[in-house]
Amino acid sequence: MLLEGKVAIVTGGTRGIGRAIVEKFLEHGACVLFTGTSSVSPEMEARLKEIGGEWQFAQADASSSADAEQVVKTCIEKFGRVDVLVNNAGITRDTLLMRMSEEMWDEVMRVNLKSVYNYTKAVQPVMLKQRSGSIISMSSVTAIGGNAGQANYAAAKAAIIGFTKSVAKELGSRSIRCNAIAPGLIDTDMTQKLPQEVRDTIAKGIALRRTGRPEDVANTALFLASDLSAYITGQVLICDGGM
Repeated sequence: MLLEGKVAIVTGGTRGIGRAIVEKFLEHGACVLFTGTSSVSPEMEARLKEIGGEWQFAQADASSSADAEQVVKTCIEKFGRVDVLVNNAGITRDTLLMRMSEEMWDEVMRVNLKSVYNYTKAVQPVMLKQRSGSIISMSSVTAIGGNAGQANYAAAKAAIIGFTKSVAKELGSRSIRCNAIAPGLIDTDMTQKLPQEVRDTIAKGIALRRTGRPEDVANTALFLASDLSAYITGQVLICDGGM
């Protein structure tokens, strides 16, 4: 029960990595408020009830600062505090730069990058008052190595790293930690779009010889959310199986 007594907000928590983090946090005793653009599936709701613990879903647009402020307000009203923020909401609009429309660029920047600004800024007053908190933002190995056809995604995820390191220095004196996770190829709805032969080729280049599971990233988030990482801030933890 590494998160017993803690309250967490998880954006983009209805599927994939976000859902795995919500479930992992509940299993370890946290109260969780998670967001998404669509409602919670009956299957997920049944799973959360099976796990137990206190949770609440808020339908919200991560790229909206007003929605972010309302989500934080709702969390305070229900749970009284915010100890952990996981900035996980994200999308892809993949294509080569020569074919990438301005709309595709702007949409990825709004959802993947502006959302991190929105929620980090919204929880900052709460955590400053508490003089504690852990902010975890989802980057990507693409931010470090780049990837053809993902210039918009890579740019947004790279910006998250710079944002994370800067905010860590701004808030560290108040015992607020800010770290990022850079997942590799993880089995989610987003990566299922890749042809199987492409996935198999990538897997052969991974030291552990397999693609990652959402729970692999959730375990990394659990570590950064818990007091086990009390002296870690401004870091990027790569979770890619040795890609």
